This record gives sequence, C-alpha cells and structure tokens, in this order.
Amino acid sequence: MMKRYANKGGNSNVFAYEYGSDYITIQFGSGSPYTYSYSSAGKENIERMKQLADAGQGLNSYVMRYVKKLYVR
Repeated sequence: MMKRYANKGGNSNVFAYEYGSDYITIQFGSGSPYTYSYSSAGKENIERMKQLADAGQGLNSYVMRYVKKLYVR
C-alpha cells in the first residue's frame, strides 16, 4: 500500500510512495507510478530515495536530477 508523501517543501510532484528491500515505487501527481530498483538505478540511489521519501522532502528533485529515466516500469 502506498504511503502519502509529506511534501514538506510544498512544491513536489510526488504524491505517494512505497518501497521494499531493493526498490521504490513513486506515484507522481500526473498519475502513473514508476518503480526504480537496484538493478535499474543502483543501490545507492534507491537507498537515498527511500530516505528522502520518509523525510518528505527532496525526492522529486533527486529523481529529476539523478534517476529520471532509470525506472523499471
């Protein structure tokens, strides 16, 4: 089940997220969810994205800057 993104900065396009041991799925305001995995985006990126998701700030910027097209689906 996806968790609502806190959006502490107030201007994120991230709506919700969920993650497991080796992936994160992000639901953007535009609708479709995107799943990023260790194999598609790298372990360090996924772990950083999990931290940002839980913090409720910086996830959208990180995705746009570092992993935008590295999603699995």
